[in-house]
Amino acid sequence: MNSFKQNLKDVPKHLNVKTVTTGVLAAIFGCTGPALIIIGGARDAGLTSEQMISWLFAVYFFGSLIGVYMALKYKQPIVGAYSIPGAVLVAAGLQTYTLNEISGAYLAAGIIVLILGISGLIGKVMSWIPISIVMAMIVGAMIKFGTEMIVSIQGAPLIVGGAIVAYLISSRFIPKLPPILIAFIVGCVLASFTGQFQMGGMETNLALPQILMPAFNMEAIISVGLPLALLVIGAENAQSIGVLLTEGYKPPINRMTIISGIGGILTSFFGGHNANIAGPMTAICASEESGEKEGRYASVIVNAILFGSFGLVAGVAVSFVVALPSVLVATVAGLAMIGVLVSSLQTAFREKKFQIGSFFALIIAMSGISFFGVSAPFLGVDWRGVSFFDS
Repeated sequence: MNSFKQNLKDVPKHLNVKTVTTGVLAAIFGCTGPALIIIGGARDAGLTSEQMISWLFAVYFFGSLIGVYMALKYKQPIVGAYSIPGAVLVAAGLQTYTLNEISGAYLAAGIIVLILGISGLIGKVMSWIPISIVMAMIVGAMIKFGTEMIVSIQGAPLIVGGAIVAYLISSRFIPKLPPILIAFIVGCVLASFTGQFQMGGMETNLALPQILMPAFNMEAIISVGLPLALLVIGAENAQSIGVLLTEGYKPPINRMTIISGIGGILTSFFGGHNANIAGPMTAICASEESGEKEGRYASVIVNAILFGSFGLVAGVAVSFVVALPSVLVATVAGLAMIGVLVSSLQTAFREKKFQIGSFFALIIAMSGISFFGVSAPFLGVDWRGVSFFDS
């Protein structure tokens, strides 16, 4: 493994159109829809503007630090952000518990993830589960990005259709330029032409993040903290590990879990629900759209700079987030996932021994169900025993 310092020195030579494009697009994905979930959850819970900004700062700034550390340490496109379904979960919890109690649940979740990472248990579990099952779970969890892209055509056929056509044409006739970049530019032009950019409508407020002391409430820990820990491990980390394996990397599974636990502990003192390895954004930066395998980690650095900057100026940046059409974000995310989904599907059903198990992992992850706070990807990932029924 190359040293941290050497990998840092090598970043400039890996910065090119492809790595910069995927890094920027991953940041756009992470700073739009997911940010709106946090903003909406904070408003519904009656949090002050300062508390909302502190939440955004915590998950984006510390998430960016995780990405920089992991990318430079292991020279792999491992992106740091936060759990999107986790944001939905804790937004509901804020309706019942105080911010301090919810932060105590965040802290407990971070400690649980950290302990599991230090113990090495997660690495052992992932080595026990067949790669076919993991890949099927990846497809099930991420197929929504493809379907949402298609559904978006109904609401904005010109923008979405134009971006998809641009992607297909540029893939065929302009191979030297990232087709995802061409699609995004065309989408922006069409969105501007049709008046879909909605600037304004939200106050800007450059406020400093607030430090708070978590309060431990056992009920909040059980109903919010435990499910959040499971989401970080079973959804975000598992997806990231599967994506990296698909692309031929050897992800540091236990270290990814440890750093996710540390991130969850740090963010809890700012009212943020967690900072961890991010599944969908890792998929974008690790895809073939990022160019040569050896240099894809540079896209994480680009993403982290934008992510961290967003967190530092969250009060001002959210107004620009609202301006981007949601259909365009959904389309770009769906196009960026094509390579990952295709390769994952090929691996998932390659071995006949695990085909039924892979099928169940796929449909369970796609279903979005949860039992006792355990998410669908986590439920779907361990279907090794079903392979007994394969012929």
